[in-house]
Amino acid sequence: MEVQIEPSWKKVLEPEFDKPYFKDLATFVKDEYHSTTVYPKPADLFKAFELTPFNDVRVVIIGQDPYHGRGQAMGLSFAVPSGATIPPSLRNIYIEIASDLGKPLEHNDGDLSRWAKQGVLLLNATLTVRAGAAGSHQGYGWEHFTDMAIKALSDKREHLVFILWGNYARAKAASGLIDRTKHLVLESPHPSPFSANNGFFGSKPFSKTNQYLEEHELEPIDWL
Repeated sequence: MEVQIEPSWKKVLEPEFDKPYFKDLATFVKDEYHSTTVYPKPADLFKAFELTPFNDVRVVIIGQDPYHGRGQAMGLSFAVPSGATIPPSLRNIYIEIASDLGKPLEHNDGDLSRWAKQGVLLLNATLTVRAGAAGSHQGYGWEHFTDMAIKALSDKREHLVFILWGNYARAKAASGLIDRTKHLVLESPHPSPFSANNGFFGSKPFSKTNQYLEEHELEPIDWL
């Protein structure tokens, strides 16, 4: 089966494409796109991989599934297209960046492509969702596929930073997918308004990430 995904990622993930679970997943997703409204649009399905090739990844931020409202999902976790209303979780992320780095943000939109192009893999565990139905494509195989992407990064790369917000993302490290002896794992509550005040604010993931990268002679991320 031909999967249109960035070449370096295709090479790493190719063994998955012929497995029964992925064939079933592809059939399910194709049928969903044909029968109902699904986000993101097909051209953005693998956007995170497209903007951040395998060997360029320096940081991984894991989300759960795409936004399910119209005009929000763009294939990057936590991000929305330029001009869209910034969701509450991303607004709290921006608040923490400004506080952590002690500088005002230079951007006032939710398009995080600027991070992705610097090596921040903005990966949702589930890559598609039915309009208006959060979590509707969970349990069909996406989670296994994205777990294999995370495992490949952990196994084949060194000195990456995995930023895990909330219990869902933190479970990826707890399950043994990420080798803590090779990489930095930063964990905190989710930036959602329901939990941001319980330890997300003040966790300083952005300065900690850059400090770690610089200690390993890697370029820091311009988060602003």
